[in-house]
Amino acid sequence: MASRLSERSANTVLLLEAGPDTPPGKEPATILDSYPGSAYLDARFVWTDRRVTVAPRGNNPPGASPPLRRYEQGRVLGGSSAINGQMANRGVPWDYEEWVRRGAAGWGWDDVLPFFRKLENDQDFSGSLHGNDGPLPIRRVPVDRWPGQAKAFSAALTEAGLPFLADQNGQFEDGHYPTTISNIDDHRVSVAMAWLTPAVRARKNLTIRTDATVESLLFDGARVTGVRVRGEDIAGNTVILCAGALFTPEILLRAGIGPAADLREIGIDVRADQPGVGRGLSDHPSVAIASFLPPASRLRGERRHITLGLRFSTDAARYPAGDMTGIVSTKAAWHAVGERLGTLAIWINRPMSEDGRVRLVSADPAAPASVDFSLLSDSRDVERLMAGFRRMAAVHMSPLMADAISDPFPASYSEKVRQIGTINLKNRILTRIAALFLDGPAWMRRQFLERAVMEGDTLATLMTDDAKLEAFIRSAVAGVWHATCSCRMGAPDDRMAPLLPDGRVKGIAGLRVADASAFPSITGGNTNIPTIMLAEKMAQTILDEG
Repeated sequence: MASRLSERSANTVLLLEAGPDTPPGKEPATILDSYPGSAYLDARFVWTDRRVTVAPRGNNPPGASPPLRRYEQGRVLGGSSAINGQMANRGVPWDYEEWVRRGAAGWGWDDVLPFFRKLENDQDFSGSLHGNDGPLPIRRVPVDRWPGQAKAFSAALTEAGLPFLADQNGQFEDGHYPTTISNIDDHRVSVAMAWLTPAVRARKNLTIRTDATVESLLFDGARVTGVRVRGEDIAGNTVILCAGALFTPEILLRAGIGPAADLREIGIDVRADQPGVGRGLSDHPSVAIASFLPPASRLRGERRHITLGLRFSTDAARYPAGDMTGIVSTKAAWHAVGERLGTLAIWINRPMSEDGRVRLVSADPAAPASVDFSLLSDSRDVERLMAGFRRMAAVHMSPLMADAISDPFPASYSEKVRQIGTINLKNRILTRIAALFLDGPAWMRRQFLERAVMEGDTLATLMTDDAKLEAFIRSAVAGVWHATCSCRMGAPDDRMAPLLPDGRVKGIAGLRVADASAFPSITGGNTNIPTIMLAEKMAQTILDEG
């Protein structure tokens, strides 16, 4: 947004970022790494104190609240594109037709495709569906460089009726494909790296301030006139919030823009009664199956650990086509145990659960907002995750997988997994010792997995017991850092849509939103590229307005 708006010399643009800069040529190694498992664990670049609740009911005692979990969000120039998995997935055309049905006129597939093409420099494909001169390089790891685990899954998925598709962003039927990534020369390219080049940074009309957290919005009546940063008031003709689906609604709520009754209850004066602010927060509900990787199946030379993705449908009569996604990872974590485990994670592309919420609990700006994704509030999502889990478990059991993996088990991103994933010397030593058990005799490996790694029933048990499978789904479900939809675009008369289709906040002049909170519905895949597309399109709208 800052890069595009400053292309016009008549505009004066100030870009504010709460985290540090990543100057060209001096990007930290953890951010550059093709393997992202260290960047999102680096406390320098994330909001370390963000805690959320995920599902409305797991295996909790009656009346007990769901546990609070960490939810890593980028706190660095480039935002979460600097710490994420680098997945460059557009979703499918009917995602954007759904946006139009929900009142976001001008956001259909034919409207957004030019901006997908504008943002990308696809290294592998050209033609009407792809761009080849945009700022962001897009590539795929060639199949001949896939690790043994991914090649075996490719064969097993083909056998299971999910054929190979060469182009994830151009073929939208069910199948499996090389994952598209925002990456070149085997290193990450964040949006800061792609759009804030040395030439862009040299523009006299663009100022970049990092380590600058916005404390509040400034107003003159119903018009935003600027922001406050560290006690300094900064005037602006237009303020554009790009703080993401967790922080943008929090900023609006603290400014008195949100559900009037909720704001009054905690003593915040209502500036604009917008009941949809903070409502409808979404993510993709996900579960996973992990397995041991013998040496021939592990990464060899490649840093990139996710090379294969898949899209499949559960029930075409009830849900959109391709309503499930999966990704195969050949490295479960940065440490020695993670190098010996692979995962297949699946998630629901179009969840029916849309009850997530960002809500203030206090007028005190130091008190963090309550964030509840409520991922499985609709039982149909539980049913679909169960069906998808069974289907992918069957793929693990294919004879074509016999030499590539062993000992598959249901996996969850639990607090224990997070703790052992913290990058420190203690965990490095512990995981090296544990790796000896994994590489030992089969009986030793199984004992170690069952006693030290697994946290519940076996895969065989879940495949034969519906009640236990449902309990696992409800307790293990996690989001995949695709927070969206908490400040949705919609029709002017839609009370639950705080934004007009051009990003302007209803009832407030001089204020726009341009981030994933504005999605009318979550897209069918990773959300980074759709968020960049949204910013490209909104920037063009602002430029066209003069």
